[in-house]
Amino acid sequence: MLQEINNFYIFLDSSLPPMIMVLLFFFVVFIVSLIVYVIIKRWLIALIHKMLKHSDQTWDDAIIETGLLKSFAKLAPPLVLFYSISYIPYLSDEAGQLIGNIFLSIFVIYLGLAISNFLNTFHVAYNQYPIAKDRPIKSFIQIIKLALFLIVIIILISLIINKSPVLLLSGLGALTAVILLIFRDTLLSLVASIQITSLGLVKVGDWIEMPSCNADGDVIDVQLHTVKVQNWDKTISTIPTHKLISDSFKNWRGMSDSGTRRIKRSILIDLNSIKFLENQELEKYRTFALLTEYINSKERELKAFNEKVGSTSNVNLRRLTNIGTFRAYVFNYLKNHNDISQDSTLLVRQLKPEGKGLPIEIYVFTSTTNWTEYENIQSDIFDHLLATARYFDLVLFQEPTGKDFQKLQGN
Repeated sequence: MLQEINNFYIFLDSSLPPMIMVLLFFFVVFIVSLIVYVIIKRWLIALIHKMLKHSDQTWDDAIIETGLLKSFAKLAPPLVLFYSISYIPYLSDEAGQLIGNIFLSIFVIYLGLAISNFLNTFHVAYNQYPIAKDRPIKSFIQIIKLALFLIVIIILISLIINKSPVLLLSGLGALTAVILLIFRDTLLSLVASIQITSLGLVKVGDWIEMPSCNADGDVIDVQLHTVKVQNWDKTISTIPTHKLISDSFKNWRGMSDSGTRRIKRSILIDLNSIKFLENQELEKYRTFALLTEYINSKERELKAFNEKVGSTSNVNLRRLTNIGTFRAYVFNYLKNHNDISQDSTLLVRQLKPEGKGLPIEIYVFTSTTNWTEYENIQSDIFDHLLATARYFDLVLFQEPTGKDFQKLQGN
């Protein structure tokens, strides 16, 4: 091969000036590099893609999707041009080294882009597995890319100034403080990303609530520097990654995993409407299917207690109240509700009165986490309870309205 190239030089040397020979050689080598690129891209890569399409594996589809092999095919032309410089006649050592560094720089750039594309391919393939939902690696991929491009920049600078990259790296020691200052947020985000991923604090699909960043919605992307949240009003909030470590936020993943969602709401009862129940009222409530067993059980319990007291004064006796009976009705109503989870906490309790009546709090969990269904279940429950309170002679408390003042004025 070398002998044939020398014979070609001797043939051209006798008829063409040196500059024309150099340009002609560059043209020939350029055409050869293009031919090599076309052969690799059109034939070799096409053959590999055809084999991958017939494969039973799914991860190798990412190679075709990201065009990984095509990015590596771009390395061929600058590599051919670089190794062809030594065969150029009438080219000085200085000019050969300069041209070689240019081709080598192009090769380094394409190599960095190809490795970056390989990381993208790996990320796409990784996302096809279930573990990707719990352990996202996008932030780590971004860190590797950042380090990769820093290395590429250092190599390019060393080729331009014709110095060893080791000398540049040794000089960076004096700039450590400046680098730490420039990449402060990146370093904080790196540490935060490692903690978030290793501890599983946040993942794509989680519903998080972070008032300090005006975020309340689903996580749609976890990156190195930011976490994107699509709020319920369809706006997008971006949260700096390190904020998820330094500030507090609420993750509703536990609710989604449990398949239940909590209802915690109170009904305010006017204190003036609370009273003891008379015998005729007890008989009325005994006809309520949800209260029959409760009334019978309470009567036996109170009768046994009152006999021990041995007093006829109502002050010393235990008696049923309308508010206690109402609480029992609400509890049994929820116990028999098909949309309330019976395996979760179920409470009907009194809260401290604070000038707005007596709060009767409902603390239960629905058997669904769907937002629309949850709101419908909650509304149906309180529609029924608010309408039922009057059957127990209980008055619901509310602030005076314009209609109330009109009645007072009329009286």
